[in-house]
Amino acid sequence: MTDTRTRLAHTAQLDAGTLKEIRALLDAAFEGDFGEEDFEHALGGMHALVREGGELVAHGSVVQRRVVHQGRALRVGYVEGVAVRADLRRRGIGGDVMGELETIIRRAYVLGALSASDQGAALYIGRGWSVWPGTIGALSPAGPVRLPEEEGSTYVWAPPGGIRLDPSGRLDFDWRDGDVL
Repeated sequence: MTDTRTRLAHTAQLDAGTLKEIRALLDAAFEGDFGEEDFEHALGGMHALVREGGELVAHGSVVQRRVVHQGRALRVGYVEGVAVRADLRRRGIGGDVMGELETIIRRAYVLGALSASDQGAALYIGRGWSVWPGTIGALSPAGPVRLPEEEGSTYVWAPPGGIRLDPSGRLDFDWRDGDVL
């Protein structure tokens, strides 16, 4: 690739045109299955943006979430909106995006988490992320609820030397509109 540039920026540093580019990339990458709430979930944190020849070709963001595990509220970097333009996939660009996001997680959070599609799982597994083997839940307005549909697709990554979790335990994520995870 020529003239490829990666930029890290907080949502507050992105102008309306860049946000529109991100949304268009995500819409194309997820083939129309990326709703307004999904886009909202990708905002409010740090973004890794990859441009080639001035055009946005890849994106990923990490936002803060709270996760309760064994009675302790953990500060978690939750990965959202990872996408690479279709014609540039399988060239390491997704790994570059994840490398940037993992650096942020390593420096600012005790744990990384994400929800992966079957198509995206190989990228995360190859980088040391693992499927959470325990129960997944959320702290809903009505109290804690189990989310069995998220079990098997929720991945975690503990930075080297970081926190140790009980793999038989439950992770309860903070509540949000739309897909909780």
